[in-house]
Amino acid sequence: MALPLLSLIVFLPLVGAMALLLLPNRDGARDEMIRQLALGVALVTFALTLVAWRQFDAAAAGYQFVERYAWIPQFGINYTLGLDGVSLFLVVLTGFLTPLALLSSWQGVTKKVKEFCFFVLALETGMLGVFVALDLFLFYVFWDAMLVPMYFLIGVWGYERRIYAAVKFILYTMAGSVLMLVAIIALAVMHQQATGQYSFALEDIESLQMGFSTELWLFLAFTLAFAIKVPLFPFHTWLPDAHVEAPTAGSVILAGVLLKMGTYGLLRFAFPLFPDAGLACAPYLAALAVIGIIYGALVAMVQPDLKKLVAYSSVSHMGFVVLGICAMNLQGIQGAVYQMLNHGVSTGALFMIVGMLSDRRHTRLIAEFGGLKHAMPRLVACFLIITLSSIGLPGLNGFVGEFLAILGGFLWRPTYAVLAASGVILSAVYMLWMFQRVNYGEVTNPKNARLPDLSAREWAAIGPTVVMAIVMGIVPNLFLRPMQPAVTRLVERVQAQRPALADINLESEGDRGPKKAHHAD
Repeated sequence: MALPLLSLIVFLPLVGAMALLLLPNRDGARDEMIRQLALGVALVTFALTLVAWRQFDAAAAGYQFVERYAWIPQFGINYTLGLDGVSLFLVVLTGFLTPLALLSSWQGVTKKVKEFCFFVLALETGMLGVFVALDLFLFYVFWDAMLVPMYFLIGVWGYERRIYAAVKFILYTMAGSVLMLVAIIALAVMHQQATGQYSFALEDIESLQMGFSTELWLFLAFTLAFAIKVPLFPFHTWLPDAHVEAPTAGSVILAGVLLKMGTYGLLRFAFPLFPDAGLACAPYLAALAVIGIIYGALVAMVQPDLKKLVAYSSVSHMGFVVLGICAMNLQGIQGAVYQMLNHGVSTGALFMIVGMLSDRRHTRLIAEFGGLKHAMPRLVACFLIITLSSIGLPGLNGFVGEFLAILGGFLWRPTYAVLAASGVILSAVYMLWMFQRVNYGEVTNPKNARLPDLSAREWAAIGPTVVMAIVMGIVPNLFLRPMQPAVTRLVERVQAQRPALADINLESEGDRGPKKAHHAD
């Protein structure tokens, strides 16, 4: 019997989290032991994701390491996990960032340490489950389950307005999730009407035939949930509050992984399940993405708070991912997936650096800093590399993803690509201006003169992200090659509907209802 590798990867953090609850946390020594055990569990989970990467067949387009067990058979609900080139690196990214998030909060979190580590590990299980679930019901369980740990991470260990930010986060996300749940149930009922049996399996739902109007409504229900999570303009307003109020570990995971769940949902479910509706709505989604790119950059430019600046930069950078997805060609999708990884590494690192500065100075206001390179040359060197990677400097990771996403957009709709490219210029403006104000010039505030440089623990947290930013910029094929077969399969499935979409448009122009000849409404 083959080792259930994906189940091990998904549930090891939860098992570790439950084990932590058995430990007392009455003094500093026990807190230290709890932190070390949580870090050990996260590192073992990361090692297992690397095992999956090593054993992954880069030439195969289908799902690998598939696990399928009956769960609630009378309703066609199965425990089904699988991994392809699209989800592989998102799983690795989750395993990579979780131990770094724990390290980044080693000194910042001093109360309820056991509970904090419990929620971080439980959150990791939820995130990993989202990326490998191939049953829509199971996907929804993981999708909603991860809300609870993040809610507590923000609400208990956040800053002054943490309760407001936590409630706003969960209300926004659940509002979209409820509509997605209704759509998932509708798909299962449609399958029962067509075959006599309920099914939530992704492969069964993909084979359903439906009219365009039905497909459109279902696509919109899924897409709203994913757009809120991205977050796509104008559904982004929860993000700055959540980022600013969350502890450093929460911000790292939120930016590095949680936002990717929205764009992953578009790739895995919204477009493949509803290709006609997806292609019809793609120009409108892309328009919102381009608006988000420019809007996020302009708002980031005027932020006085370091954390809020990085938060709005996420709104801008995730717009490139959505643009690449909407282009629905090989370059666009590969650029979108690569940009998800880039954003996780670069923005996660930026939040770690902001957390380090905040731990030292207990402020995040840009005006409170200045001249840090004199006191903290090693931290500033890492800060510089991550800043340059965030703005897409050639040779670093950000360039590859943005280049491919814009190229895919240009091959699809040049106007969108040109407008999106302006966001690259704007990101250079606000990121470099922020970096100059924080790190260069004279030390005008005496509190900045004797700040300690990176400690060994902080090196362990920020160093891997710097290395990955360079590696991903120099050898992108290490990541692009394994994802290409799955991306090609996805694009071919969706693009096969283009003739049908043309028929729909022609019928609409002739005032005939949007019916597809080969579908039954």
